[in-house]
Amino acid sequence: MVKVVSFGCRINSYEGEIFKEKLKNYDNLIIVNTCAVTLEAERQCRQTIRKLKKENPDSKIVVTGCAAQVSTSRFSQMPEVDLVLGNKEKTEIEKYLISKEKTIVGDIFSFSGYDAYMITSFEGRERAFVEIQQGCDHRCTYCIIPYARGANRSVPEEKIIQQIDLLLSQGFKEICLTGIDACSYKPSFNGLVQNILKTFPNLPSLQFGSLDPAAIDDGFIDILKEYKNIHHHFHFSIQSGDNLILKRMGRRHSREDVINLCKKIRSVCSDATFGADFICGFPTESDENFKNTLKLVEEANINKLHVFPYSERPGTPASRMPQVPVNIRRKRAEELRNLRKEDK
Repeated sequence: MVKVVSFGCRINSYEGEIFKEKLKNYDNLIIVNTCAVTLEAERQCRQTIRKLKKENPDSKIVVTGCAAQVSTSRFSQMPEVDLVLGNKEKTEIEKYLISKEKTIVGDIFSFSGYDAYMITSFEGRERAFVEIQQGCDHRCTYCIIPYARGANRSVPEEKIIQQIDLLLSQGFKEICLTGIDACSYKPSFNGLVQNILKTFPNLPSLQFGSLDPAAIDDGFIDILKEYKNIHHHFHFSIQSGDNLILKRMGRRHSREDVINLCKKIRSVCSDATFGADFICGFPTESDENFKNTLKLVEEANINKLHVFPYSERPGTPASRMPQVPVNIRRKRAEELRNLRKEDK
């Protein structure tokens, strides 16, 4: 039986289910789908790999995912690892399991596809994730993920409809649309959402992964007015509540945009709740900058927080900016978490 260990985002969880179904006839095989969002995430991946090998000495360990793509040598040098696959190669993971090479990691920016496999279940879950796009064309100054996932590319709408139909036939009642940059779905994120709701009028709950505040427009608000089966919790990738820091991060929204967006959504969904990602201690962040993040949480009434202390990623512009001491990053992260129960 194959064992799959997925770190990080919902996309990894979705891919983990693909691995389980594709490789269900394999024995003594462990797939580790890694995360690269922070250096700490990579460290945890390596620590887990060592533990898995110790507990399963006869199993073959295959490492793939974002950390395998951007930090290939760190994983290929581990004696516990039998095979390292990039994000492009893992879409055909079964093809590479017999390879005599230890490392197969190609240029992710040359990849224009996605994994077309149709999954039928999510082990131990009531909610099913559906991938609608991959990659990201934005270049936030702190983020390594575009270099791990490649350019923005969208799953064809007919495939998304087929996947949702299959999952609903298996008894799932909650469908969550997810992607690396889901709001950049082409040709239209709003159009996709509307077509899904038209196609499945009896869908109990349509949900979303992380949404980009800069990409949510009045067309999305109109959809919220029209359809009552959209789940009224919205999670945003905000990162900071200070406009100067947002600019230095390369984000495309302001703190005022976030506040106004929350007001607009509440005007049509009075029971709406909000979650958000935040980075604390971004380079050059002052005490005053950080206080603006605390204020934003209160002013926008954001209910659940997913908080990260800033983590340098070599190769990103932010890693070359003046750094905030690590102890201050951690202290600010703890202070922000204490405002709300952190979203796990």
